[in-house]
Amino acid sequence: MPESAEEVHARIAAAVGADGRLPMSDSSSWDIFPWEAVDGAVVPRVLPPPADEPARWGESPDKPCGACAGFDPTTVVWEDERWVLTHPGAPSGLPLVLVLHSREHQDLGGLDDDLASELGRITNRLVRIIEHLPEIGRVHVNRWGDGGSHLHTWFFARTARLTHVLGSPASEWDDVLPPGPEDVWRADLAHVAARLANWGGTARA
Repeated sequence: MPESAEEVHARIAAAVGADGRLPMSDSSSWDIFPWEAVDGAVVPRVLPPPADEPARWGESPDKPCGACAGFDPTTVVWEDERWVLTHPGAPSGLPLVLVLHSREHQDLGGLDDDLASELGRITNRLVRIIEHLPEIGRVHVNRWGDGGSHLHTWFFARTARLTHVLGSPASEWDDVLPPGPEDVWRADLAHVAARLANWGGTARA
């Protein structure tokens, strides 16, 4: 069962103190990170001039597709012949972060109607399963696609009643908050995998 808001908050205080600050996320060092500190204020970075679109992973020989090379079996939560659900490999700041991949190399907008329908059904099932776990406030579903060309959809489950961990910044909080207990995380993965397998496929977590 996921931690309560009080348990998460206590864990943060134990890590950094009641008035301590958590470290910046790794994304703050990315060249696409939109903010910087200037004269003591946080302001948007100067936007560079237009340039060619960078190649995504799977679009050039020097950036091969990792998903097509195969998934690490230790990170697979559930799979069937067309879809693979994975976790990042270890607990993170949010209760659960999952990624749903198409097994074949294709991207959103290129799915046929059958695969698109399956994506919708699996997405709906995952959200319903995860949001029925205790202490989960909501599941955010995100597809960005600027890094990898192989279809992958993110599922970010946030803790209920942590009212600053809301909306799109929840994915940033995932990198900032200290990881939760591994035994709780693995039990929640197993729960999600078993429930999803009720509609087919194989639970791996």
